[in-house]
Order: sequence, then structure tokens, then C-alpha cells
Amino acid sequence: MKPTDEEAAAERARVLELLRQYGWNATSFQVLQPGFCYWFDPAGDACVAYVDTGGAWVAAGGPIASPERLPAVAAAFQEAASAAGRRVCFFATEPRFTQLVPMQALPVGEQPVWDPTHWEEVVRSSRNLREQLRRARKHGVTVREVPAAVLEDPTHPTRRALDSLKARWLASRRMAPMGFLVQLRPYAFARERRAFAAEVDGRLVGFLAVSPVYAREGWFLQDLLRAPDAPNGTPETLVDAAMRAAAAEGRRYVTLGLAPLAGPVRPWLRLARVCGRPLFDFEGLRAFKAKFRPDAWVPIHVAYPQRNGGVAAVYDALRAFARGSLLRFGVATVLRRPRLLVHVLAMLLVPWTALLALPATRRWFPSLSVQWGWVLFDVGLAAGLFTLVRRWRDGLATALGMLTASDACLTFVQAATFNVARARGPVYWAVITAAVVAPATASALLFVSRDLRLPGRQG
Repeated sequence: MKPTDEEAAAERARVLELLRQYGWNATSFQVLQPGFCYWFDPAGDACVAYVDTGGAWVAAGGPIASPERLPAVAAAFQEAASAAGRRVCFFATEPRFTQLVPMQALPVGEQPVWDPTHWEEVVRSSRNLREQLRRARKHGVTVREVPAAVLEDPTHPTRRALDSLKARWLASRRMAPMGFLVQLRPYAFARERRAFAAEVDGRLVGFLAVSPVYAREGWFLQDLLRAPDAPNGTPETLVDAAMRAAAAEGRRYVTLGLAPLAGPVRPWLRLARVCGRPLFDFEGLRAFKAKFRPDAWVPIHVAYPQRNGGVAAVYDALRAFARGSLLRFGVATVLRRPRLLVHVLAMLLVPWTALLALPATRRWFPSLSVQWGWVLFDVGLAAGLFTLVRRWRDGLATALGMLTASDACLTFVQAATFNVARARGPVYWAVITAAVVAPATASALLFVSRDLRLPGRQG
């Protein structure tokens, strides 16, 4: 049964008290965001924040507990999940967890960490960083800390400017908004956090929300937003301001959070990093964080019982980020990024064209000239689609949509006059159907992609 608002608030208050004592993971403060369930140890001195995907309980980091209690709390949480008919995995665990808790651990990325008291040395040793800071100063970028009272007041001009910046930033993302550990809620628990605004002549061009890592007396530089028209060096200036504030307070731990799929991950995760490039710039994010010359890169894992397996754990974690349904998340992502549709079409057309060119497919065409006519047509169409991926033009999208519609019509005529009479068995019929349906679908998707594009957005 879903808790009432009052019950949920009471639970989060209880979790906050435990965080103030035992919140050690970099992501620990994020478990106060909406969408989490909480399992409290019967002893009352520990809890686990998790998302129920329907098939698994996906915990956000390790248990919120004292180090000596971690193995027992993790084991009790697994028992509770098993009683509910759920698998278990712990996402975004750090080496301390894997050393203390007897579970399998699969690396899923790296996390940069700094001792901010050394920050001045970092700036002095990095010419690139100094140049970015200089550029921002040249364009009048200044940073100030934003009081919690301002963030809590929806009518305050700074809060309104931040609402606008947040909306523009979300609209620029390639993927649909995710849940679990990457929710963008810079106002939540504002009195427990710190916030910095970057401005040019009083206009907000960047924002950084900082979350506490209580048990390490550290900071997680969590939400870093940049306006599309912000001067170069704005994000670097915000990070610089936060690092100097942390150093001034004597803090010894700061992180920028996970760089997913970075570092020594398994080959199949490296392949996912390459294939996922149209959706997320994994290498770019890692390079941005590396620019600040961290003191160390800490491996981040998804931990799971041996019987479940690493693939199942990654699948469960992805469902947690996708708010339960990977299919629904995929559709929402495609609809907000129309150019991705074109990229998929172009990629699928490459093996299809190669198959058409094989001597073994000669029997599917009335003559050799017809076969090579189709091959050349598809080569030209693929070239046009890849051109559209690199630079969107509505006129080219319309032309390619009309060409694929013509492709569908001509394929239907060939199928009706030549292929149907020679069809033998379900495989033959499946190929005929695919040959007719594929270009018709591609044409519809091209016109949908064109119509879904937002003014001023490059998809």
C-alpha cells in the first residue's frame, strides 16, 4: 500500500536522521527524493532505500548503517526482498561495500574525488582550467551562493530564473527524464544543501546544487546546469567556486559523481558505451570530470548475490532508472529526439543493402539489373540518411520521406507481380512482408521526425 503524504514525510525525516549519522556513499543524500521505498532494519539503526521495479528491489548504494552493521543489514534486506518475491541488487556501491559484504560486484563506471584543500594546486597545474576560468571572467561571469530561503520561494526572481534554466536544460537532454539516482530536484531539502548561481549582469547562466555526504563531511556536486548561451567556462567557474567554499570550510572530500561505463568495465558494457553514444556522451562526461584533475578515480559497482548474475543486475538497475518500463522510456526518448529515428533507419539500411547485393539473393529479383538498381537506390538512400543525421534539414527529410514512400510502392508492385507467385513457405512470405512494410514504416518515421522537431532544436 502506498503511504500517505504524511507517512512519506515521516519516513524521509527518519531516513534523514540516519543519513546524518551514517550517510557515507556519495549518492546517499539522493535517496530522499520521491520514488524511493525504505526498508528499515528491525533494530531501528539502519535502512535501505530502494526502488521496486516489479521484479527486483534495486537499492541506491549500500545500506545506510554503521560499517560494522553493513553485512547483517544487507543480508536482512535480501531476505525481505526474497520474501516479497523480488531479486536484489545494490547500485552505485563503492569499494568499502564490496570489501565488507559478501556479494558479487560488477564495475559500472568510475567516480572522481578530490581533497578540496588541494584545489589551488589543481588550478595552478592546469593551463586548460585556468583558461576556461579566464574566459568566464572576461565575459563577466560571477558566482554567488544562493540562500535556501530563495530556493524555497517560488515567487523569488532567482527561483523563477532557475525554473526557466531547469526547463531549458531538461529540453536539451537526449534522453527522456530518468528516475532513481538522477532526478533533477534542486529545491528539495534546500536547507540541508548548498547552491551556487553563475550570472552575467544579473542574468542566470548556470547553477550548481551541492548535496552533503554527512559521514565523510564532504560534498557531492550534484546538479550542474548551464544555459545554452552561457559563456565558455561557466561550468568550470561554478565548480571552482564550490571547491573553494569546501576548502574554506575544511572539508576533505568532494566528488562530481559517477562517470557511467568509464574505466575497466566488462567488454559487453564497453560495447554498450559505444552503441549508446547517440543517446549519451559517456566519453564526453568522463573527459569533463577529468578536466578538474581529481585526486583519484574510485570504481563504482552494482553488487548482487551470485545466483542472480551481473546481466540481471544491470537490467534491474536500468529499469529503476527508466521508472519501471524500458519500452516506455525508449519510446519517450525517441519521441523527444527525432534525429535518433533517422540514425536507427540509416544503421538498419546498411546490412539490408549488403544482403540485397549478395549473389544468393538474385532469385528475389526479376533480373540482375533490377537487383542492382535496388542496391544503388538503397546506397543513395543510406547516404542521404547519414547526411541528415549529421545535419538536419527539413527539405532533405521530406525528400527522403518521399523516396522511401516510392520505395514502398515499387516494392509492393514487384512483390505482387513477381515474388508472390514464387512464394514458398513462411520464410519467403516473411521476407516479402518485411520488404514492403520496412520502407513504408521508414517513410512514416521520417515525416514524424520532421514534424516532431522543435523550433531551434537540433534533435
